[in-house]
Amino acid sequence: MTARIFLKLIASVLLIMVIVLTAVDFLASELTEKAYIQGLTLEMEEKMKMLGVIGQQKLLEVSPSNIRALAAAAGGRLTIIAPDGRVILDSEADPARMENHGHRPEVQAALQGRMGNSLRQSPTMGINFLYVAGPVPAGAARLAVPLREVRSQVSKIRTRVMLYMALAFLPAILVAGFIARYFSSRLGAIIDYASTLATGDFKVRLKHTGNDELGTLAKQLNETGAKLEKVFDELHREHVELEKVERIRKDFVINVSHELRTPLASIQGYTETLLEGAIHDDQNNVRFLHIIRQNAERLGRLTGDLLTLSRIEMKSQRFQFASYYVNPLLKDCIESLEPVAAKKRISLHLVPAPDRTEAFCDSEAVHQMMSNLLDNAIKYTPEDGRITVTAECLNDFVRVGVSDTGIGIPHEDLPRLFERFYRVDKARSRELGGTGLGLAIVKHLARSQGGDVGVESVLGQGTTFWFTLPTNDLGLSEQEAL
Repeated sequence: MTARIFLKLIASVLLIMVIVLTAVDFLASELTEKAYIQGLTLEMEEKMKMLGVIGQQKLLEVSPSNIRALAAAAGGRLTIIAPDGRVILDSEADPARMENHGHRPEVQAALQGRMGNSLRQSPTMGINFLYVAGPVPAGAARLAVPLREVRSQVSKIRTRVMLYMALAFLPAILVAGFIARYFSSRLGAIIDYASTLATGDFKVRLKHTGNDELGTLAKQLNETGAKLEKVFDELHREHVELEKVERIRKDFVINVSHELRTPLASIQGYTETLLEGAIHDDQNNVRFLHIIRQNAERLGRLTGDLLTLSRIEMKSQRFQFASYYVNPLLKDCIESLEPVAAKKRISLHLVPAPDRTEAFCDSEAVHQMMSNLLDNAIKYTPEDGRITVTAECLNDFVRVGVSDTGIGIPHEDLPRLFERFYRVDKARSRELGGTGLGLAIVKHLARSQGGDVGVESVLGQGTTFWFTLPTNDLGLSEQEAL
């Protein structure tokens, strides 16, 4: 690319020089010819004046050989003309055969006592001559020089002028070559960079910019490349995010279908069994009805959790934020779950935060979060176990933790625990009545209030789920979800 640009620039410079030389040759030739003829005319007039000092008698007695010698000395054809226009002597032709020259313009001027000149073709020789005539005592003397000699001299002068100009252009050509090389290199780099952008590679940049027009162009291309890279990255992130959302949506549809189909299939199966005669089986009919009721309750819990999660994600969940004392809030939550824990002889304990510690939150949302976490802890804690609720201040947040003495959770499952329908042990979760949405609801409620969630677990020792709440108003909308 750089070589082609360089050749084009050099070719353009050479073409311009050729045009200049042609124009100079045309103008200089015309001026040179006029100047040369003007100078030659003055020279021939001086020679005519010299002939004018020769007496009439001596001039008429000049022999043909002497007239040719005089013509050779004068550098042209010499003619002596009588006052009546008749040719008396001529260095190249017989006067007796020559016509009367009285009507020739230069001869007429000379016979009138003035210098005369004319450019025209000779009727005797058939070639163009420069004629110069002057008065002499015998009449008029005329000197003629062929124009081909004039043009030969002019041609020599033109050749010399063109040669000097060509020599003068050599440094200009070298400088033009250096400049063409410099600009072709920069322009080639810019074109290569534009081609790179066209291929979709927006990370490269031009190294040398400068402050001239090419530098400005390179700078603008760099800015364009940076903007394209930013837009491309944003589009790529949006594409990845859309793929993630689409994958989550598909997984959600599959999981919801599966979660709904299982209890519905159970209800349908036991109902058909009862209708086909088992209703009269005193040993099993009540048990079948209990199973149908458990699955109906499971469907109710699942539908309720789906509606709650949907309201939060659709930003239709209305929160009522206010400052609450943390310890009474947690104590109420614990007391509401104590009857459930008592069935498994599990003790609930509260490690309170410092007195009058406040959290800026929605009390109903906190109650639902605590209910979900305590319900999970009770389900997965063995009988006679212990569940501890802690509250502590961390800068501008209150951290609430729910720790159990269960079997713990494998480390590889921890990052996905807050995903919808994710279960470590699916069979046991369904057996215990879990919907797989409780922790997802906790995460969305915590973030909607400006907090966050997390989990820590050690196999065989227990698990701690925690969430944070802000102590001050973060200016969140009561319908905004983070």
